[in-house]
Amino acid sequence: MNKEKAVVVFSGGQDSTTCLFWAKKRFKEVIAVSFDYNQRHKLELECAKNICNKYGVEHHILDLTLLNQLAPNSLTRTDIDVDKDAPKDGVPNSFVDGRNLLFLSFVAVFAKQRGVNHIITGVSQSDFSGYPDCRDVFIKSLNVTLNLAMDYEFVIHTPLMWINKEETWKMAYDLGVLDIIKNETLTCYNGIIGDGCGECPSCKLRMKGYLDFKEKYLK
Repeated sequence: MNKEKAVVVFSGGQDSTTCLFWAKKRFKEVIAVSFDYNQRHKLELECAKNICNKYGVEHHILDLTLLNQLAPNSLTRTDIDVDKDAPKDGVPNSFVDGRNLLFLSFVAVFAKQRGVNHIITGVSQSDFSGYPDCRDVFIKSLNVTLNLAMDYEFVIHTPLMWINKEETWKMAYDLGVLDIIKNETLTCYNGIIGDGCGECPSCKLRMKGYLDFKEKYLK
């Protein structure tokens, strides 16, 4: 197994960028892979590219526009408003069916072609926002499936799986990249870099985590 290379599923958001720098501390070579699925906040691809260019990370954008046709929702359609609050029953309308399944499957194919065994993704069961494909049981299941499907030894790393947004900010702080995460990443569903719009669920979650982190660690 090649322990020197890793591929990061990279959106340019808080979580994946924290994972990118986590990977850079642990692997000699890190490659970032982003996906174009005609997402509403297309600016995230520019954000991801800029971060990789600035910090010397090889970056690839893969075409997954078919996902936009298959899974219409508020992140793939400008005529569907993003839920401001998570529904009491069911998943938010920002959930894209099959997104992490497809992302990780395509990244696994990409990784195998380059002799890479390690895949990093920023999913979290603690702050999964009702998304079923962010659960640990899904990641473990897919890891086994990918290994069997390609007869290859993949290891999917999930550094954020059991931590919340406050602890994710703390990880960025410990990695020495707090300002990068705060000012250069795009988490907002409405495509605003940094602190975002402040209104969408993603911005609310991000800001609450930051304020909790700031109160505890930046006194």
